[in-house]
Amino acid sequence: MVASAFLPELWTEILIPVCAVVGIAFSLFQWFIVSQVRVSADQGASSSSGGANNGKNGYGDYLIEEEEGVNDQSVVAKCAEIQTAISEGATSFLFTEYRYVGVFMVIFAAIIFVFLGSVEGFSTENKPCTYDETKTCKPALATAAFSTIAFILGAVTSVLSGFLGMKIATYANARTTLEARKGVGKAFIVAFRSGAVMGFLLAASGLLVLYITINVFKIYYGEDWEGLFEAITGYGLGGSSMALFGRVGGGIYTKAADVGADLVGKIERNIPEDDPRNPAVIADNVGDNVGDIAGMGSDLFGSYAEASCAALVVASISSFGINHDFTAMCYPLLISSMGILVCLITTLFATDFFEIKAVKEIEPALKNQLIISTVIMTVGIAIVSWVGLPSSFTIFNFGAQKVVKNWQLFLCVCVGLWAGLIIGFVTEYYTSNAYSPVQDVADSCRTGAATNVIFGLALGYKSVIIPIFAIAVSIFVSFSFAAMYGVAVAALGMLSTIATGLAIDAYGPISDNAGGIAEMAGMSHRIRERTDALDAAGNTTAAIGKGFAIGSAALVSLALFGAFVSRAGVHTVDVLTPKVIIGLLVGAMLPYWFSAMTMKSVGSAALKMVEEVRRQFNTIPGLMEGTAKPDYATCVKISTDASIKEMIPPGCLVMLTPLIVGFFFGVETLSGVLAGSLVSGVQIAISASNTGGAWDNAKKYIEAGVSEHAKSLGPKGSEPHKAAVIGDTIGDPLKDTSGPSLNILIKLMAVESLVFAPFFATHGGILFKYL
Repeated sequence: MVASAFLPELWTEILIPVCAVVGIAFSLFQWFIVSQVRVSADQGASSSSGGANNGKNGYGDYLIEEEEGVNDQSVVAKCAEIQTAISEGATSFLFTEYRYVGVFMVIFAAIIFVFLGSVEGFSTENKPCTYDETKTCKPALATAAFSTIAFILGAVTSVLSGFLGMKIATYANARTTLEARKGVGKAFIVAFRSGAVMGFLLAASGLLVLYITINVFKIYYGEDWEGLFEAITGYGLGGSSMALFGRVGGGIYTKAADVGADLVGKIERNIPEDDPRNPAVIADNVGDNVGDIAGMGSDLFGSYAEASCAALVVASISSFGINHDFTAMCYPLLISSMGILVCLITTLFATDFFEIKAVKEIEPALKNQLIISTVIMTVGIAIVSWVGLPSSFTIFNFGAQKVVKNWQLFLCVCVGLWAGLIIGFVTEYYTSNAYSPVQDVADSCRTGAATNVIFGLALGYKSVIIPIFAIAVSIFVSFSFAAMYGVAVAALGMLSTIATGLAIDAYGPISDNAGGIAEMAGMSHRIRERTDALDAAGNTTAAIGKGFAIGSAALVSLALFGAFVSRAGVHTVDVLTPKVIIGLLVGAMLPYWFSAMTMKSVGSAALKMVEEVRRQFNTIPGLMEGTAKPDYATCVKISTDASIKEMIPPGCLVMLTPLIVGFFFGVETLSGVLAGSLVSGVQIAISASNTGGAWDNAKKYIEAGVSEHAKSLGPKGSEPHKAAVIGDTIGDPLKDTSGPSLNILIKLMAVESLVFAPFFATHGGILFKYL
């Protein structure tokens, strides 16, 4: 008999929900602190003096605007007005998107129920278990029903994660702008606290909903843990399918507006970024929230849900599930619970323990968050592995049981955690304008846009090398120690500090919006310099966040692939067989097809936006002089209509491919498709994200003009600057639409294949049966 975990089952049942509730409570506390910054004209004065007892961050609490003779009340009122316009635009778009996505959710839930129910001919009789035929398991119809419920729960949680993230970001943007009047440190803390609200709310609610779902399903399934955790995989599928539409729809929206605003505003009309005269400026700021915040929130929630589901499925057919050791079974959830506590401590380092006194301290403070959380989490994982696992146990490994020690599983999680940090820092090196790669790209703008594009593409391709080695090493180590379960927990290790990762990631778009509001409200150049400094650091951290998402997606996808192969009864995937090799080729092509669709969508929408912005500048008298207001609503409508229409074809490509391949060609060909899409998708995603990030920061490097080298390329409006803007515009859809969406493609196809594995194993491959 294999020993059980040191931690009693009762303690496990208490600890996991308590950690989740602590995370939610902490996020509400951070929200309460942010809400103390008032954004209304009648309270503007009180907010100015509200922090007078706090001399932190190297600045007194006087308002620069008062020194410069700008009426404080009118500035606050203007900020409130712009914030309301951005919030209403973002809310309106998401509600429109969710109406379409809701229809898809209902249709796909019906498909899950019908396909899985048909495996046993809709029988209600108990059946022999797949992996141990001496035991009886619940009927396939039950798995169909519970998988459908789990799918809907995952989808709703994903949608709520994105929506709440957007609401928090639009609540915080103007508050960050107003705090920037008191110093860059004050503004940083508001933006970071707001990001933390989203990070902790998403991490904790995802954990809590998954834990409650497992316990509710357990009432019906009882001793049938194989069936229980097979049904739970629907949760990951629901989370990722909503994330796909959120990322693609939001990405098309934000980049159509951004490209339109930049091409006409900066290059043709030579007006600053976020100038209120630009008709696309509100749509651009709305886009930051629906793409970078709502889409990214749903994306990382999907990764977390899938990594947990992959680990739980493999564990349910290992000694944990066979012996019904609930504590060891919940090891993936205990890692996430520990992650919430670790991230809580880490957040205090940025908001309470250390003060930001100068612009140059912003980026190190954000990077330190990653380092501190990783170091503390290593200790946390050691504790969880010691108390939550037996000293020795067995893990299912393609038909056999592999003996594993608890220290080996600890190393599996750690290798994922540290690989995430390496990917983060490599991404930062290639996308931050503090280092030579981006400075070289900026320097190439001397000779025009063409050389800028060449240098940027080369940088993106080169930036793939080290992250791929890091992912490869983590896969080799984790698989050697604990087979596919090791890979799944390595992915969870990378995602264990998700609350901190999301806080850093959400900080970027909030700071970007804050700069836009400062410009539109007519605040002084010193305020804009501070918000630009916050934004530049946010750009780099957003790239780091995307690196984490892509790296974890590779591990999650491989773990799901392993679970799928086991569940579908495929013993070996032989690349020399024609069935597999055609799948590999088609799978490797899919990320290119998907990228082509999303890039073309952004281009088409941007074309309409450019024409509309030009039309307004040419036909509205007094617009350039600032005496007439542009028609913001038309630009918002163009972005909304384009993104809703254009998100459907890429979504269908991803969702239908596994169903078509599995049904017509069978599980072996589908195995090839999944492997091919994983291998090519990860490479394209990393290079696209880093190329776009580098072009963006090369432009900001020239605009900031901090070093002598940067000054020689500037100022704004110079020929090198115009070349940099063109590079940035090309990179926009790469880094914010195609790149981030690709990691969802590789995860989503894998989890969908796992959910439908019983159907494919029973009814799949009809073409090969008759050929």
